[in-house]
Amino acid sequence: MSLELLKAAQEGDEQQVKLLLDKGEKIDEQDRDGRTPLMIAVINNNLSLAKLLLERGADLNIRDNTMLSPWLCAGANGFHKILRTALKYNPEISSTNRFGGTVLLPSSEKGYLKTVETALEAGVSVNHMNDLGWSALQEAVILGNGGFLYRDIIRKLMQFGADPDLKDHEGKTAKDWAVSRGEHSVIELLEGRADNNYQEIRALIDKEAYDEAITLLCEPDSLEKCYLLGHCYTLEERYEDALEIYRKAAGMDGGSPEFLFYSANVLRTMKRVEDTLDEYDKAIQAAPDYFFYRYHKSNYLRELGRHEEAVAEMDQLLSKDPRRYDYMFHKANSLRTLGRHREAAAVMDRAIEIVPGNPLYVFHKAKSLALMGQYEESIKLLEEIVKIRPESVYLQELQAVRKALG
Repeated sequence: MSLELLKAAQEGDEQQVKLLLDKGEKIDEQDRDGRTPLMIAVINNNLSLAKLLLERGADLNIRDNTMLSPWLCAGANGFHKILRTALKYNPEISSTNRFGGTVLLPSSEKGYLKTVETALEAGVSVNHMNDLGWSALQEAVILGNGGFLYRDIIRKLMQFGADPDLKDHEGKTAKDWAVSRGEHSVIELLEGRADNNYQEIRALIDKEAYDEAITLLCEPDSLEKCYLLGHCYTLEERYEDALEIYRKAAGMDGGSPEFLFYSANVLRTMKRVEDTLDEYDKAIQAAPDYFFYRYHKSNYLRELGRHEEAVAEMDQLLSKDPRRYDYMFHKANSLRTLGRHREAAAVMDRAIEIVPGNPLYVFHKAKSLALMGQYEESIKLLEEIVKIRPESVYLQELQAVRKALG
């Protein structure tokens, strides 16, 4: 394996990348984690390098060891400019990640509004459901906070035909979740009774006329205007201006920790890791009994590879909501990454008790058993799954475990 091209991509050295490609280096060479130079460019949100590699024929659909392709990675991280560029190079827009989600689902979960818009305009199915049993709309409601940003995501999904009556594995709709939390503004959106606030400004943002929108939002006198102004600044990459307005809003009368979440997202984009975590912690302190901020902090910790800390955050969440099988799933993934396979299998057993009809948890228990060397037990579980769900990911795992058993 030649590492020169991969190293140049990691360093963002476009001249060296061009030189190595001209010398005949394989453009889709993969490192030990399965990452190609294009995947590395996407992970680093290096639009210029991604464009160069795509123009030279890099494959958008090669997956790494976590089952992510550059296309899926761009969507999961909110890199809408890369996603939009990728549309010119034949991505598999209906491809799914290891959770069975298209690019639309993680962007709806994490609050990446512009990425949601890009995916919808590209034709990604709005009502696709992942292996957790959720659509993009359900992710935005269940894992959102009902604030300005998530209401805009819900509004956009509804405009593209999201079905609010889809039921998850518990038989609950998005509205059922919103009702259980008393999120009246979300309920109105789901019932088609959307508010009409600031339509002119939202139309300008949709057209990417950010400077015009900013002019109309000058000296914002409401929290919603602060949100919209900060959103415009972020899209224009005026990150310090966005931070200033979000922090101002967090301190206004009626201000909410949701603005600390917005500033955390900006700091993530700026790659200010500890500042991002501090912002999450401020939000958690402001709303200690509310799941949202701790959940998104744990997501970020997993992205950073800080799995011990992520497990600790998941344990805090499960102590308050012990039947949340999605928390269990994320905890088990971190435990498996840490090599704590027996604990991961035990967590999946608990999830199976709660949603016995969902093969996702059986599948991940089987993966943990295989990693412990319990191949025959793993094969038995996988064979049962494949009988009812013969998807490639399950078949591939079954074949891999059979091969390991010899």
